[in-house]
Amino acid sequence: MQIPGGWLADRYGGKRFFGVCILISSVISLLTPIAARTHFGLLLFLRVLSGLADGILFPAVHAMIARWSSQRHRSTVVLIIFTGVDTGVIVGMLVSGVLCDHGFAGGWPSVFYVFGVVGCIWSAAWFLLCYDSPATHPRISRTEREYWERVIGTTDLVARPPTPWRKILTSLPVWALAVAFFANNWAFDTLVTWAPVFMHDVLGFDMTSNGVFSAVPFLATIIFMVPLGWFVDWLRSPGRLTTNVVRKIFCATGFVLSGGILIVVGYIGCNRAVAVSLMFLIIFCLVIEFTTVPVNQLDLAPLHAGKIMGLTNFVANVASLVAPNAAGALTYHSSTRSEWQKVFFVAAGIQFLGAIVFVIFGSGNLQSWAGLTTVEINVQPHSDDTSNQQQPEA
Repeated sequence: MQIPGGWLADRYGGKRFFGVCILISSVISLLTPIAARTHFGLLLFLRVLSGLADGILFPAVHAMIARWSSQRHRSTVVLIIFTGVDTGVIVGMLVSGVLCDHGFAGGWPSVFYVFGVVGCIWSAAWFLLCYDSPATHPRISRTEREYWERVIGTTDLVARPPTPWRKILTSLPVWALAVAFFANNWAFDTLVTWAPVFMHDVLGFDMTSNGVFSAVPFLATIIFMVPLGWFVDWLRSPGRLTTNVVRKIFCATGFVLSGGILIVVGYIGCNRAVAVSLMFLIIFCLVIEFTTVPVNQLDLAPLHAGKIMGLTNFVANVASLVAPNAAGALTYHSSTRSEWQKVFFVAAGIQFLGAIVFVIFGSGNLQSWAGLTTVEINVQPHSDDTSNQQQPEA
């Protein structure tokens, strides 16, 4: 649902699709204990339905970010939003553990009931408080509405231009971003899924230590995402570096460093402190990459950001499916150090490939097919008459 979800969100607005997806997932959560006790086929059907609904979430988010953020702050805005994803993972795992041990309805069913109710309440608040753009919001002040009109443009706040599918599907910057997104997901999902196994089988970590380590990737993203997003936007400010240069520098730096450290991890001894430190550094490097891979869609074509996010995230999700299975296949026989070196070499090679492709073919410039009817303006703080115009790329 990534690509059709992106088209729907760009065409009809992200509010209703994001809200409906969360509501569907929440209702499915409430029904899951009943389905599990009724028949496996019913449970499987609900899980498939939940996955289909969730496929629209990120494209819908980008369709709304394009109309609720200025170009000069988009790195910060996107990374604040994506920090919520990892925060939810940590909170969800902690609360689920407590509910399984001490919850009602037999323990584990209370997890689905609690999160289902919370999701339904949240959905109600979303539909009441959220709107697709400042132009359709009935309760914002006149001053704020005028600000968004200056920043984004009166027409572009409500514009739903036709989709230039041929231009999008033949755009080198779009596919370069898809490759970069693929590489980022490959390394991240390899670490999240298989690093605890490596720590146990090769380095001798006990399961308790593995449990603590499993939270490290998510903690690292929470710590570094927002500061890095702010720093990237500071570098992109007028008079410093162009968006194109900043995106390529950060993307290449993250990929090259993470690839190099992945190779080193395969050769470390049994020093657990070194192992954990290197893993943490890899996640930090992946966060550096993340200042580009979920943001660059908005650089290329804000009014088509939902569709581009759907396309690039679809490619990235292929990595999420393939990478854990590839690691499992490479360590199938005995899970030795030499087998794990192959896993890390493959992941490092994909990181280097992501850097090369994005630096050569990627772009941080507005594309000629973006469909903007006005030029977006970067409004300086406390100044209405200072602007920096972002020109379309020919």
